Amino acid sequence: MTIFDFEKPINELESAIQELRQLVAEKGIDRTREIAELEAQRERLLRQIFSHLRPWDKVLLARHPKRPYALDYIRLMCESFVELHGDRLGFDDPAIVAGVGKLGAYRLVIVGQQKGRDLKERQRRNFGMAKPEGYRKAMRMFQLAEKFRLPVLTLVDTPAADPGVESESRGISEAIARSMLTLFELTVPTVSVILGEGGSGGAIALAATNRVLMLEHAIYSVIPPEGCAAILWRDPNRAPEAANALKLTAEEALRLKLIDLIVPEPLGAAHRDPQTTALSVRSAILQQLDELSQMEPEALREHRYQRFRQMGVFQTAAP
Repeated sequence: MTIFDFEKPINELESAIQELRQLVAEKGIDRTREIAELEAQRERLLRQIFSHLRPWDKVLLARHPKRPYALDYIRLMCESFVELHGDRLGFDDPAIVAGVGKLGAYRLVIVGQQKGRDLKERQRRNFGMAKPEGYRKAMRMFQLAEKFRLPVLTLVDTPAADPGVESESRGISEAIARSMLTLFELTVPTVSVILGEGGSGGAIALAATNRVLMLEHAIYSVIPPEGCAAILWRDPNRAPEAANALKLTAEEALRLKLIDLIVPEPLGAAHRDPQTTALSVRSAILQQLDELSQMEPEALREHRYQRFRQMGVFQTAAP
């Protein structure tokens, strides 16, 4: 299991707690007080470490192999979900999962990026990097939502769109642009949640929505830190330095008005308590849908347009 440097002291304590619990189970020895002390120590350490995370630490957490993925959230949040396949042009991209589900009082279309847990699944899903057919499948779902007046929920978690020659030859840039345009033209409520990595055009293709939410330890960036470091300094090992410059954390994204809300994660990040994280995400989504559902169809489209037109606009006081 992947353990990052800043997590090692926590994992050492958790191993000690597990050993004591196993001793209790096997030999019936009362170690209640020792376990309670270690758990309190772990709680203090978690608060100390997670209150001083650097941007690069957030990058590592966003990529944590145990972090919940789109299908985990769908399973934990939704009362029902029926997955649909194919772009109706002859392809089906496993990096994009899509279907119709029920979330609270809402029936809605859900589209998400899925990375995969083990090596075999990661290869099949291309590490969550969608090809043109993936975005065309997403567009088919967006059009389905418009036709049947269903809200749209997108779950973003990708390092980028697929950068391969095959995808370039089949029009990956056009697919990303058209996916964004399709979202902009919808007259139904649209909400996106950045679950882990929100990387480049691969992310914005699903995030051109009325409301964009972001998990506390997710990242949102025009380029991965390694790629930025390789371009600027010809040294991908300077990725932590690039992460500082990219302003890719949820706090920075909210300050720059790229997102609308930060969804808090349990202490220790989402991979330590997926159930609680999913409940927080579900509550935040339902709140956004309740608000957006009060708007007229054309107002939703105009709201989405104005939201993105205002990004990057800053005013400075006259000298």
